[in-house]
Amino acid sequence: MPSSPPEERLERAMQMALDEARLAAAEAEVPVGAALLGPDGELLARDHNRIEASGDPTAHAERLVLSAAGQRLGRPRMPAGSMLAVTLEPCAMCAGALVLARVDFLMFGAPDPKTGACGSLRDVVRDPRLNHRLELLPSREREACAELLRAFFRDRRHRARDA
Repeated sequence: MPSSPPEERLERAMQMALDEARLAAAEAEVPVGAALLGPDGELLARDHNRIEASGDPTAHAERLVLSAAGQRLGRPRMPAGSMLAVTLEPCAMCAGALVLARVDFLMFGAPDPKTGACGSLRDVVRDPRLNHRLELLPSREREACAELLRAFFRDRRHRARDA
């Protein structure tokens, strides 16, 4: 496996993911954003959840980013050394897609104890039975990512109560 990306590259990717998550919240989507960088730090794709707008339950930020990057590159597998930053721990669907796309590094902000498949509920991305495993990288933005989600759901509960 390639060596871990430099710290400044990791932080840049997570900031882009957070920017995308804020866009999602502004569009009344669950605020999850993702950014995928190639091995040299070039941005391959970035996006946010679009489940409500598209009516597609699979329109998660990670899946959209992998699709866009695959189309841009003209192939389904990412270059060696690719890194995804995402604001929430990927679910089983997205974790499986990361394995299939051969992403090497994953940095996620907030853990997801209910559906997280990268160490919380399951650990799809590091399952030794699979033909590819990702290296998980720590994020300094864990609290910022978690607070964005808490604020979104707090606001949603207040709106429902006031309706």
